[in-house]
Amino acid sequence: MHLVYPNESKPALHQFLMWLLFFFGCWLPATAQVDSSRLKKADDNIKVDTLRHIGIPAGPTDSLTAIHLTAQTDSILMHRDSVFYSRLKRSMYKHRLTRQLYDAVFRDVYNSRIQTGEVSQIEVNPFKIFEGRIIGDIYIRRLGVFGQTVYDTLRKPNNWLERVGSNIHTNTREHVIRNSYLLFQQGDALNPTVLRDNERLLRTTSIFHDARILVVPRPGSKQFVDVYVITQDVWSLLPNGGFGGFTNFSVGFDQLNFRGLGHQLFAQFAYSGNDPRQKAEYQARYKVPFIGKTFLTAEADMLYLRDLKQIAVKLYRPFLTPDTKYAGSIELNHTQVNNRLITRNDSVLLVPVSYNYSDVWIGRSFRLFYKQRDTEEKGRSRLIVALRNTNYEYFKRPSVTADTNQIYQDSRTTLFSVGFSRRKYTRDVLIYGFGRTEDVPIGESVAATVGFDNAEFGQRLYAGMNFSQGKYVRHLGYLYGLVNLGGYVRNQKVEQAIFSFESNYFSPLMKTRWGNMRHFFNTRYTVGINRFDNEYISLSSTGSGVNTDGLGINSDALRGTNRWFINYENVLFSRLSLIGFRVAFVTFVNLGLINFPDRPLLTGPLYQGYGIGFRLRNENLTFTSFQIRLTYYPNIPGNTIPFRTAFEGVPTLRFRDFDLSAPQIIPYR
Repeated sequence: MHLVYPNESKPALHQFLMWLLFFFGCWLPATAQVDSSRLKKADDNIKVDTLRHIGIPAGPTDSLTAIHLTAQTDSILMHRDSVFYSRLKRSMYKHRLTRQLYDAVFRDVYNSRIQTGEVSQIEVNPFKIFEGRIIGDIYIRRLGVFGQTVYDTLRKPNNWLERVGSNIHTNTREHVIRNSYLLFQQGDALNPTVLRDNERLLRTTSIFHDARILVVPRPGSKQFVDVYVITQDVWSLLPNGGFGGFTNFSVGFDQLNFRGLGHQLFAQFAYSGNDPRQKAEYQARYKVPFIGKTFLTAEADMLYLRDLKQIAVKLYRPFLTPDTKYAGSIELNHTQVNNRLITRNDSVLLVPVSYNYSDVWIGRSFRLFYKQRDTEEKGRSRLIVALRNTNYEYFKRPSVTADTNQIYQDSRTTLFSVGFSRRKYTRDVLIYGFGRTEDVPIGESVAATVGFDNAEFGQRLYAGMNFSQGKYVRHLGYLYGLVNLGGYVRNQKVEQAIFSFESNYFSPLMKTRWGNMRHFFNTRYTVGINRFDNEYISLSSTGSGVNTDGLGINSDALRGTNRWFINYENVLFSRLSLIGFRVAFVTFVNLGLINFPDRPLLTGPLYQGYGIGFRLRNENLTFTSFQIRLTYYPNIPGNTIPFRTAFEGVPTLRFRDFDLSAPQIIPYR
């Protein structure tokens, strides 16, 4: 919410400056002769309007004094101060003297803490004081896409474009939020952990920009409380396409919240009249998340492209929260694809492949250390067991022998996993987002997977394990690490094995005169052990910085079986805003080593990329971040243009969580 607090100073000086502010601000610049009764009346109106804005029925203003001044109700009452001080600030900023007086006494907490990301962490669960009380009425307050925020519901859109955008957008329907996105219902005993998980769940869905839950004691009752759910949608419609002439164009859209139902619809049509293989291409996807109170998600995909034709359906339920007991998935698809295969002797083959694929898994979570006190603050611990079966059945493929093209074998793989997970979440801002609330996972997980792969050339055993941990290090920042080790065993020989290590770090937010800044450091090390002849990994990748897993340039020469990639990135979140798009300036360094088994990794050339650029993002829109970058590549083989420019979309990164889901074979990438 937009709050303003007095700076720390001596009481006498502060009181003197306060009187000066009220004199210069409220009497001289503003309309004169405002008596105390009119101020009192305006103050009462603000109080009533505030409650109405967040969906609380407003009765006589005197009844507010009966509400307990808890952390939750304090935040509601502070909306009154938000409006008052906003008006005061506008008056003060009309004159240089009063502006200096205002800045000397007040600091704008909304701008300094939320927008610039000073800190928005809440370590103590604010719902704890209401634990065990009965949930009475549940009110849903849906904010406009632009202007308002869950911290300040009284703010208004800045311009006519934002007002029009909020008016034509269809907000998520109230019954959809109530029946599909809430983990609690009327009559439940209030569980503070459930409410905090629900607030985080709403923020992580693709249809909401932000969300907040408030709990207010019911006046005159020591047993019942009312719950207020405040959500703010993102702008859900994203058109896409391109035009290169009437014989080469594409058009489509991505609707993340179809008719306010939470459904996602994507469709695209492309036409290339000069392509002899196929002139028209189509693709579509329809997704229905969180069906009723089951939290199942259904998805159907159809692709009819030149080199990929696929029909797929999927029904799945993840471990949404650490308290979710059951999860699972069923997926079926038919695929026809022309794989671009580069052999070890650098010849390029276009391999047509057609197959059916099925994937079924189910998992069960068991809570550990149930009686341990303060489990939420220390992290909730779970034991998770899961069983999975996948099946590949090929109809068209290259010739498969014991020595070549074994990745195209018909196979049925059964895997079983058991793992331990402990996780909690800390709120922060300005990490991968541009001001939205971000839930940073803290905890660790360890899992072991075993199973059998029944393929055409015999059965083989699979075994793998992984360990991950992430935490905030005091005065240093956030550090995450992941170690993977796995592979197949056949005839007492290891094949298609992999060892990988990954580490991600970002620094605390640092204030500068130009904005707020963070440093990011990422490294990924991968070793392939006895991989098949036509298997390799690459340093090539589009993108830059933390949004890539490669150098940011495509080259067939950047291939091998072992790889080490290092990335450093500095991001300055500036105070600039262009039509609602916030601006971040980026500098980055990408370094990489790669080789085949015939030579040591460290003896190869160190491939490099150095760049600068900036990103634009409006968190109220579904658009990805836009990035313009200039990169210098001094030693990429076959690259005749060392300086490269790019204008591209950068998808928003998500944190690596510590939830365990389906047993999986460690991917080779």
